[in-house]
Amino acid sequence: MTRDVQDAVTALSQGERPEPPRGPIAGLFYGFARGARPVDEPACAFFTDTSICIGCKACEVACKQWNQLPVDDVRWSGDSYDNTFELSATSWRHVKFIEDFPAIAGPAAGALPAPALDDIEAILAEPRTARWLMLSDQCKHCDDAPCHDACPSGAIVYTEYEGVFIQSDICVGCSSCVAACPFGVITRSEIDGHAHKCTMCLDRLRDGLPPACAQACPTGSIAFGEHREMKEQARERLLAVRERGYDGARLYGDEPSSAYTELHNMYLLLDEPQAYGLPEQPVSPRLVRLTGDYLRAGAVLAVAVAVVVVLLLTGGF
Repeated sequence: MTRDVQDAVTALSQGERPEPPRGPIAGLFYGFARGARPVDEPACAFFTDTSICIGCKACEVACKQWNQLPVDDVRWSGDSYDNTFELSATSWRHVKFIEDFPAIAGPAAGALPAPALDDIEAILAEPRTARWLMLSDQCKHCDDAPCHDACPSGAIVYTEYEGVFIQSDICVGCSSCVAACPFGVITRSEIDGHAHKCTMCLDRLRDGLPPACAQACPTGSIAFGEHREMKEQARERLLAVRERGYDGARLYGDEPSSAYTELHNMYLLLDEPQAYGLPEQPVSPRLVRLTGDYLRAGAVLAVAVAVVVVLLLTGGF
């Protein structure tokens, strides 16, 4: 071991670390403690522009190749050209194919003839009766992730880039994170029993490389960079898309709501979130539901203590 390595190990071992609490009461709550987030690097985020996604699945292949994920049971779904179906412990990227094709009952009576191929204005003015919607889906890397709150072993942490990372060697396979995620991202593996999902290519980021999916995307549909810059890029792109006639275009995850925080994986959608299989209003259990549960539990505890005190003072015991 060289002198430099010895000094680094010594500095690490002598670094300031929080001491575990002493006593039965403090120890009772120690398992719920979470360390502070690292702030060594600027917060990063994905921006996925569905308006230029061509469904090539290059991001899926790149993700599997880089992370050495096994091949799934690839087969046609029968509903679209999708052959991977959903996110899983071995599929951290999934390109959704949403086919919006109305039923065709034959040519309408009195239908106008098709415009000439060289009449670009007439072609652009034609009503859109069918369309493809495509979305490269992955972990949303929530700013305040329910899976992080639900994990009892501390296996889910935030990285220095604000990505949500599962430490598989600490995961106990309880699936609490699976139940907590409102997007259905996390899955427990049948191979090793641990939960797995997108890591934001943490190993690549630490070597100065972009995530594999963003680098492989041929159209630039998947962009990656500092969170602030991705927000600006998303809002500029939204204005450009709306100017081209897509009035229903919107951003998803760029701003927090009353029930959920912002996402570090923002989307530009051409329709409502439900059309892409995304919840219109994701809900964080801690922000919405658990607050009332905590208040009710506290009220019940206060009443129980008051009853015990009254009985002690009046000799009821």
